[in-house]
This record gives sequence, structure tokens and C-alpha cells, in this order.
Amino acid sequence: MTMDLLQDIMLFFGGLGMFIYGMQIMAEGLQNSAGSKTRKLLGLLTNNRLLGVLVGALITAIIQSSSATTVMVVGFVNAQIMNLSQAVGVIMGANIGTTMTAWLVSMSEWGSLLKPDFFAPILLVVGVGMMLFSKKEKVKDGANILVGFGILFLGLSTMSGSIEPYADSPIFSQAFTVIGNNPILGLLVGAGVTGIIQSSSASMGILQALAMNGIVNWGSAVFIALGQNIGTCVTAIISCVGANKNAKRAAVIHLLFNCIGAIIFGAICWFIFIARPDLAMSNVTSTELAIFHTCFNVCTTIILFPFANKLVSLSKVIIKGSVEGEAASENEGEVLVKLDERLLQTPSFALVRVNREIEKMGQLALESIAYTKDALLEKKNIDKIYDLEKKINEYERQLSEFISLMDLSTLSEKEQLQVKHALLAVSDVERIGDHCRNIADMAKDLEEDAFSQSAKDDIEIISNQCYKTLRWALDLRADLDVTKIEKVEKHETKVDKMQDQMREGHIQRLIDKKCQVEAGIIFLDSVSDYERISDHAENLAKYVVEEEEKF
Repeated sequence: MTMDLLQDIMLFFGGLGMFIYGMQIMAEGLQNSAGSKTRKLLGLLTNNRLLGVLVGALITAIIQSSSATTVMVVGFVNAQIMNLSQAVGVIMGANIGTTMTAWLVSMSEWGSLLKPDFFAPILLVVGVGMMLFSKKEKVKDGANILVGFGILFLGLSTMSGSIEPYADSPIFSQAFTVIGNNPILGLLVGAGVTGIIQSSSASMGILQALAMNGIVNWGSAVFIALGQNIGTCVTAIISCVGANKNAKRAAVIHLLFNCIGAIIFGAICWFIFIARPDLAMSNVTSTELAIFHTCFNVCTTIILFPFANKLVSLSKVIIKGSVEGEAASENEGEVLVKLDERLLQTPSFALVRVNREIEKMGQLALESIAYTKDALLEKKNIDKIYDLEKKINEYERQLSEFISLMDLSTLSEKEQLQVKHALLAVSDVERIGDHCRNIADMAKDLEEDAFSQSAKDDIEIISNQCYKTLRWALDLRADLDVTKIEKVEKHETKVDKMQDQMREGHIQRLIDKKCQVEAGIIFLDSVSDYERISDHAENLAKYVVEEEEKF
């Protein structure tokens, strides 16, 4: 191997690295600019599968990766934000949206002003200037998009330039002739390269860089491109490891869709090339590859769209079992906290999941409050309070860790405030669980009938009021109905007044010797715990009110 050849190989892989890195920076800038719009787009999804296709295509065009979109879908299905019927439409659309990168790469063939050598440095200079002289987040996001474009096109130019001296080398023509004569080999090459670099856009970019130098023929390009669509499924398949059955089915649907499409189009192209061998041996341009890539994905979607339900059914045959049964078995063990790290790729969706888990955590606290009355008055359900407190603590640990991993830069100001409040809400619910445990601890030390009837009545009343405060707070969070704050504050105020009244009544009972001293201490401490529980419950409601009123 000569030094010149080694240098050109290094240049090629260096160009590939710049291409992938530029695509990543550009995608991050686009995602940040889009902000919560991607969440709003997916929020439009109903069982209207056509809308799902359009949304999937648009989101993939924004984030520049069908693999990333499919991984998101796997995460959404696993977190029960999306069902399989919705997922299949988004997966189909993702394959269409990913063709955007191929069109960007082919721009260099449309005119001298669109060649990377001309405009890539301009994009870099403008983008870096924006980064240096502006502190606004939106401007910096725009700068990332420009810099990403610039690096992407410089990488493409570097790859193309490193290949150019070898354009007439017989090794390329021989290699692509062999691939053209063996469609299976073409599929394997495309799938293998894409699976290794985890990006069909990047592997298509390599193929287009070769095409720009007149090296690739139609007979090989078609099957390599079809293989790339199969290879892009690897990322989603890897991502579904450890997920529930429906999430695995979503990944299988992606694989089935691309494999069936590749088989249909591969067979059609094979017969065409048999009939027209001259076409198979003719060179393909970068623009023609972009056209083929788009036509393949659009036509496959049109063909398979009416059979979407069949794809869902077939995925259930391949991945057998019941999701409901799976969930039931998990619930028999430790508490099920449905947090999927795949959602962290889209923090706005991760926030939705976090808030749903906080609601479930709140329901555990609500149940615990109901048991405290039994514990104090009848010494019953004390162990249940302990079990609930352990589950609440586990929720706090997992939610806090998950929230700490969220990238806030892509979130709107309102969503950033919601993340801050989510951490506070988790802490408030955990404190409610602690106060319930305090009451259970004290109840264990009580003697039978230690409380007077008046004390029993007071405990019954204040525990019920606490329960109502938290119940209304959780209803407000679930419905985002800020008018319910009146109910929350009404019950919380009653608890505050009851605490004062009950303290005075208890002191009088002690004076009249109607209550044991030890039981009296427990009574006062329990009333204090109830008052603090009510305060934390009110906090849960106030966070939402602040978010809705401020934005």
C-alpha cells in the first residue's frame, strides 16, 4: 500500500466522520429550533394512520434520522404514550422523511453555486459568526444548523475528492459489476454498512459520493440502497431490548415494512435489469439515487398502507404473548415505574411520561392517607402504609434520576419550569409518604382504645380533609383545570383551622383528665403530620396553576 493510497483512505474516512458529525450537529440545531413542536406534532396522532404517516415524515425530516424516529416510537409504545396502530403510520412516514438527506447531498450536481466547495465555507463562516456574537438560544440553534450543514458538505466534498483519483480504477467497476450480478450480495452490503454506522442517511451519502465520481452503476446501486433500508432497522431492534412486547412489535413492524418493500422493489428491478442489461451497467448519478430512494419509500408506503393492520397482526404472531399479562406479572413484584431512557431523546415527551408517573405516585400517597386513619383508630393496615412508603421512595429515586438526565435546551420556557416543578412535586409526594409512615410508627406504640371518642372523631375528620386536599390536587394535575385550585385551597384551609381547634380541644381534655398523656402526644403529632400532608398536597396543585397562569 503506497503512502498516497493510505492518505486517500484516511481522507475518505475523515470525510465520512465530518459528514456524520455535521449531520448530527445540524439535526440537534433543527430539534432545538423545533422545540416542543415535535411533541405537538405527535400529539395530533389519533388512530388516523394517514396523519401518522405525514407526522412521521415531517419529524424525520426535522431530526434527519429515520432510525432516531423509530427508536422514539419504540420508546413511546413502551411507555404507552402511543399504540401500535399509531406507531405503524409514523414508521411508514419516517422512511419517507429520511430521503431528505439524500436530496441535500445531491444538490452539488444541480449547479456550480450549489457545490460544497462553494457554499460550505460560507455556511461555516456565517454560523461561527452567529455563535460568537450572539447569546440568544434561538440564534445559536440557527448557527448550529448552518455549521452542521457546512461540516456535512465539507465531509461530502472530502469523501468525493479522496475517491476521484481512483474513479477509473478497474477494482470499482469490477466490484459493482459483481454486486449488480448478485442482488443478495448488494442487499447484504447495504444492510451491513448501514448496520455498522447506524445511519441509512450516512451510508446513502457514501453511495452518492461514489456516484458523483461516476463509479456506481444502476445494477448495484439499487440493491445496495434497498439493503440500506433494511440495515437501518438494526438501531430500532437494539433499542427494544428490555422493552415490553408491544415495543418489540413496533421494531418488528419497522423491519417487516422495510424487508417487504425491499423484496417487492428488488424483484421488479431484477426483472427490469434482465430485460435491459445496458441499463444495469449504466452509471447512476447522486440525484438519480435521491429520486430512486424517494420513489422506493413513497411507493412502499402506498402499497403497504392498506395492509397496516396486517403488519400489526403479523408482529403479534412473531412476538407472542399479552402485554396486559406481562404488566400484571411485573406488578406482583416491585412497583412498576414506566420510565424509558429512549424518551430522553425527546425531552418534551419524557416530561409527559414523568408527569404521568407523578400522578401514579400521588395515587399511592392518597391510598396511604386513607390507611393512616385505620392505623390510628384500629391499629390496622400499618404494614400496608410501610409497603406504600417503600414504593413511593422507589418512585422518587427513579423519577429524580430520570429528570436529572433530561436535556432542557430543547424545551420551551414553560416546559423548563414544568421540569423544575416536577422535581419539587416528586419531593412533595415523597414527604407525604414520610408523614404517613410517621403516623404508622406512632400507631404501633398505641394501646387499645387510647384515644377518647372526641379524639377519634377529630382524627376521622382531619384525615378525610387531608385525603380530599390531595385528591383534588391530583385531579387538577390530571385535567390541568386550574379552577379546581379553589377546592384544594378550601380543604387545605379547613385542615389548618382544624389543627388549631384540635390542639385547643386536646389541651382541654388533658386538663379534664379525659385523655392519656402518651396518647395525647401521639394525637398532637398526628394532627401536625396531617397538616403538613395537606400543605404538600396544595403545593402539587400550585405548581400547575403557576405554569398555566405564567404562560
